[in-house]
Amino acid sequence: TIAEHYLTAQAKSYVSSLLGPGVSIASVASWADDYRYTSIRRFSAPLHYIGTSSVESSTGSKFAYGSQMRKTTLQTQKVNDNRYTIAHRKEFLEFLIHFLGDITQPLHNEAEAVGGNQISVLWEGDETNLHSVWDTQMVEKDAKGSSAAVIKSFSKKMIKAIDHGAYASEKATWVSCSNIETASACALSWAQDANKINCAYVFKSDETDKELSGAYYEGAKPYIELQLATGGYRLGTWINKLAAAE
Repeated sequence: TIAEHYLTAQAKSYVSSLLGPGVSIASVASWADDYRYTSIRRFSAPLHYIGTSSVESSTGSKFAYGSQMRKTTLQTQKVNDNRYTIAHRKEFLEFLIHFLGDITQPLHNEAEAVGGNQISVLWEGDETNLHSVWDTQMVEKDAKGSSAAVIKSFSKKMIKAIDHGAYASEKATWVSCSNIETASACALSWAQDANKINCAYVFKSDETDKELSGAYYEGAKPYIELQLATGGYRLGTWINKLAAAE
């Protein structure tokens, strides 16, 4: 994955010690989604939703700021706390990996229509909602699938753009806030960055009941790739900081 490419040797050992030998970041990235649907783990479901605290931005988007700050701060504080068992710290890292991905998806930082979940749209003729399209369908179309091999190939494309291509000159800005002691402030900054895309593109026009797999997807693709690259690079940097602080 993108994040793993940027891990230091120390961080790779750190991840292995918590997740287990040979367990990749990519393989646990969606763990928190599966976890919340188990009968004894339903308590975690609200953690995935935007907070009730929101503020109207200058462009009309409703920025949801509470939950993203709390989730990132809480898991960052816990993952290196030796008072917890390794099994619990493993879960904290898995949550953190998932939530740092969530925070780069624009609609995870948006209160309007419950982050787009209440906006019905079409994807290749099938009914779905705007949030799902940004979470899954457009990403998979851009990557040309969702298999491990496809993800690996797409990640290489993103890494090339980060190291030597379109993102080389801006990647430092993605981690300008990367102090794990100020996780709340960093999470707020990252969420605000992602939310700007809601104003710039996601809600630029009313897409209710419209087909989004054509022109809308093409317009969204640059934002999708930017956020995937940003999230991966930022996650790698954050884990490096955690490993160094352990």
